[in-house]
Parts: sequence; structure tokens; C-alpha cells
Amino acid sequence: MYKTEREFMRKLALNDEILLKIEKPARYIGGEVNSVMKDPEIIDIRFAMCFPDVYEIGMSHLGMKILYDMFNRRADVYCERVFSPWPDLHHVMKEQKIPLFALESQEPLKNFDFIGITLQYEMCYTNILQILDLAQIPFLAADRTKDMPIVIGGGPCAYNPEPIADFFDLFYIGEGEISYDALFDLYKQAVQNGSSRQEFLIQAASIPGIYVPSLYDVSYHEDGTIRQMTPNTPGIPKKVKKQLVMDFTNAVYPEKPVVPFIKITQDRVVLEIMRGCIRGCRFCQAGQIYRPTREKNVEKLKEYADSMLKSTGYDEISLTSLSSSDYSQLEELVNYLIDNFRNKGVNISLPSLRIDAFSLDVMSKVQDIRKSSLTFAPEAGSQRMRDIINKGLTEEDIMHGAGLAFAGGWQKVKLYFMLGLPHETEEDMRAIAELANKIAVSYYEIPKDRRNGKCQITVSTSFFVPKPFTPFQWARMYDKDEYLRRAGIVNESIKAQLNRKSIKYNWHEADISVLEGIFARGDRRLAKAIQYAYEDGALFDSWSEYYDDARWQHAFEKAGIDTDFYTMRERIEDEIFPWDFIDSGVSKEYLLREWNRSKRGEVTPNCRVQCSGCGALQFGGGVCIENQN
Repeated sequence: MYKTEREFMRKLALNDEILLKIEKPARYIGGEVNSVMKDPEIIDIRFAMCFPDVYEIGMSHLGMKILYDMFNRRADVYCERVFSPWPDLHHVMKEQKIPLFALESQEPLKNFDFIGITLQYEMCYTNILQILDLAQIPFLAADRTKDMPIVIGGGPCAYNPEPIADFFDLFYIGEGEISYDALFDLYKQAVQNGSSRQEFLIQAASIPGIYVPSLYDVSYHEDGTIRQMTPNTPGIPKKVKKQLVMDFTNAVYPEKPVVPFIKITQDRVVLEIMRGCIRGCRFCQAGQIYRPTREKNVEKLKEYADSMLKSTGYDEISLTSLSSSDYSQLEELVNYLIDNFRNKGVNISLPSLRIDAFSLDVMSKVQDIRKSSLTFAPEAGSQRMRDIINKGLTEEDIMHGAGLAFAGGWQKVKLYFMLGLPHETEEDMRAIAELANKIAVSYYEIPKDRRNGKCQITVSTSFFVPKPFTPFQWARMYDKDEYLRRAGIVNESIKAQLNRKSIKYNWHEADISVLEGIFARGDRRLAKAIQYAYEDGALFDSWSEYYDDARWQHAFEKAGIDTDFYTMRERIEDEIFPWDFIDSGVSKEYLLREWNRSKRGEVTPNCRVQCSGCGALQFGGGVCIENQN
């Protein structure tokens, strides 16, 4: 089944002349260490796993690595990888009509059975159309014929798939470890039976977690809000339930991940220690859709650390989760990694840690304090706003953590905040600068002979985007000018602080945030605008050097869309959202309760302190039951 590249004698899809002209040709040639080579002639299903961004970003995505490994464990499935060609190659492929190809076999995507596209962030939507365009596959699912691949989407943005629903045959809602085997078995049966494309899609809709957009109709009120969304075919479920892997310790995990030839964004071994988060921040989609929190056993993680470092040759290992400090066996795991690998030249990366005494002790062992910076994410400057967003962090916590860090030898601190949060006042905005100054003051209170030079505090603000399945899904946004006005207030306030020379301020692009908000809460009517923008040249919109807001405004105007409808209004409590057909396991009643608690500034305890009745108990595992014995 498995063969070497030499046995296959692969012919590269791009000739030497093209490869020598483009930037980083290693993005397109495949053949990396641990990439899977199978004989396509004896495979039943060919699956092209696509990440709609450049190779270095896509190859850093853990979810893609997990599914690549899982699919290729099946003898009857060959999963290959595809990434968005960078603009230099994009133009060559369009001009020379070179079809988009998979890295492993170098064969065109149009010859595959499935094209699976990871939907990690909204700003990649035009890159989805790039993949279909270069693959020479119609944009619209309705225009595809029986001999064309089934296009399936999955990932966080699949929790509101409606703006891109017209481009997909299927969506997978939830974690991919659960229902893909059933989908593949059904597809093999459909091929054997000679079923039509439509017959397969109807049957697929009965698999838990599978959403087939063409089998649902949407009607609207005169004001543009949704009247109802109903199945148009008998036997199709009204709700699609997210899929979760509850036995997280024994879930599939790639012990031999592909090792790229070039440096990627996350160029290291990654250990996923936990899924979900107990914290319940009201702005955070991941913290809601991955409920309940599930941990991987520490002994299994030790095994993975050993095997993955051996199979890859990496000299860095990183722990990943939404909040690593909440992993109950963190101390044992970290001490194991330090004791076994640090003296072997392996760096240990520990993101998502709270700044407490234990974390700082650990980081002092694994980081060069003189070069590294510590990251705090207060999200809001005032305690009032932190209570509104349910951050669960007091100013005393922040100042105590900063004090420990400075006493430990650090002098570089990064602070992350959001602007435009619900119920935000000018006083809250100015509090961001004031908090940064208080942290600087605490540094300069340390005797001079015990300091590491000047304090360096970097304040960064992003603009709040309300996401589906969060308590803030009812909240409004603002326009670009208002966001920039708020950033201006913070900038002006920082300049007025006593320690302003120690504080640097950065803010996110406002127009990109507004577009992200349109897509995050949009409906099917947006598909035309996305297509118009792509046809007008929109591509790599998450990269500021390629983003063109005027192009998008023209596309919305051409599609007859008033974008303020999606961004500038607070939703009424009983409005039907485009994503309400999805059962995320977290009830709308709970989210509404949290929305109303935010208005009163009431804090909800984390899941280990008290159950808030979100609905995730129905899954029967994880944090929901760990304290019931």
C-alpha cells in the first residue's frame, strides 16, 4: 500500500521554469518527511484536504494534521494536502490553465472524490473560491455534475456556514474524529449502487453532524430577518447536532506529522492537552462550541512527546489548548518535559498560561528571560468591562502577576485588549492606558539594581466581532470610523500617561474587522458578494497587504446588500439567527441568560466552581461529570 516517492516516480505538476520564478517553490512540490504516499490505483476514496491559505499557515493547523493522519489510517482512503497558491503562482496557473493539484500525487483536484476545505477564519472566504476556480470546478454546488468531487467544509466557521453555503455540497459540524468513517462508508456504497449525486447527498444528511445546504430553504421577513429555515426533502433533520469526541485520551492523534522543507508558522511538535475551556468568556466562540472541556491523560501525552520528537527531529515542543493553566495535570506534564528534553536541546513552549507563581517558575526554566516577553490578555481595561465579558480576572490578579514577572527578571510585557465591546464607555477605553501605566509603575518601584533595564509594555487592541453561539451574538458592531475613534482615545490616553515612553500601542485594521463581522453573522444572501469580490481580484483578505476595502464595498453594492443590516444593529431576543438550525450543545436559553447577565455586569463562575446549566451535560463527559462522583 505505502510506497516511496522514488517507487512512484512522481512527475511534478509545475515545471522547472515555473518553480524557479515563484517564491518558495517548496510550498508546491510535496515529498516532505512523513508525508503519506499511496498507490492511487488501489484506493476507493481520494480526499483532498485543503486549507485556504498559504502553505506556512495551513501546515501549522493541528486539525488538518489530525484528519490527514486519521483518513490515511484507512486502507481504502488516500488523503492528500492542498493549500492556496500564493498570488505569484495563482497568476501563472490562471494564465497557463494549470489545474490545482494535491501535493502528494501532484494530480489535479478535479480527479478526487472529496475536496475538504478547512474553515478556520472568515477572511479566507475568497480563497475558497480560488481553490475551486484553480481546480476548474464550478463555484456553485448546484452547477456540479456527478463526476465532480463532493466539496465539504468543516472547522469553526462551519458553525455559521450560511454566507458560503452555495459553494458547498456538505458541511461537517463539530470535531472530525466522529462521523467521517460513516460518510466514507456511505460514499463507497453509493458508488457501488450507482447512486446519483443528489441521492448520496440526501443519504449523507442522515449522518450525525452532516449539513447539506441544498436540502434546506430559507424565507425572510420584510425587514430582512429570517422567517424560517426548513428542510425541503422528506426525512431531513430540522437540526444538525455538532459532533464531539468524548474519549479524548484515546482519540486519533498524529504521532508522525509531516515535517515541511521550509519554516512554517508553528514549526514544532504540538501536544494538544485539552479541548474546550471552563472559563465562559462571553465574547469567545471557541470556549462555547468546544464545550464540555475534555482532558487528555498525562501518560498518553508523555508517550506522544517521546514518539513525535523522534519521528520529526524537531527541537521544540509546544502545549496547545484554550487555557493551558486549567489542565489538571499540567505540573506533572511540564516537569516531565523539562526533565526529559531540556538537556537534549529541546525548547519547551507554554502558551495560554495564566501568569502565576507556578507558571513563572516553569517559564524561567525554559525561556531566555532577557529575550522573551510575557503575555497578559485582560481583554478590557476596567474591572466593570472585565465583569461584563466574564473574563474572571481582577486588577489585583493582573498586578500580582506582573509583579511576580518583574521580580522574576522579565521586563517585556504584551497586553491584549478588545475595543467596541458591548456596553463600553469612554472611561473603559481610557482604562486600557491607565492599566498599562500601573503595570509600568510597578516595574519602576523595583530597586534599580534589580531591574533588567527599561520596562517595555506593548498594548495591542483588536476590534470586537460578535460570533455565533456566544452570549454576545445579540450585540451590535460599529463602523470603521467609530472603531478608529476608539483606538484614537486609547492612543491619546497612552500618550498622557507618566510612563508613556515605556508603552507602545498597536491596533488592528478596522475595515477588516467589520468585514469579518459581516461574514460571522451573515446569511445566504452574502454568497453573491463573495463571488463578485473574488472575480474582481479579492484574495488573501486576512493579509493586510492584499486587502482592498473598496473592492468589497463595490461587491456588496453590486449584490444589493446593505452591510449595516449585519453589523450595526443589536438583535432582538427572539430573532432567528442563520445558524439556529445547528445544535451546538449549548442552549440558546443559556446564551440569552448570559447576554442579560452581561448587561447587569454579573460574573458567572467557571465550570469547575459551579455548573451554569449551558446544556453540555448532555454529552455525558468531561468537566460536566468529573465532580459528580
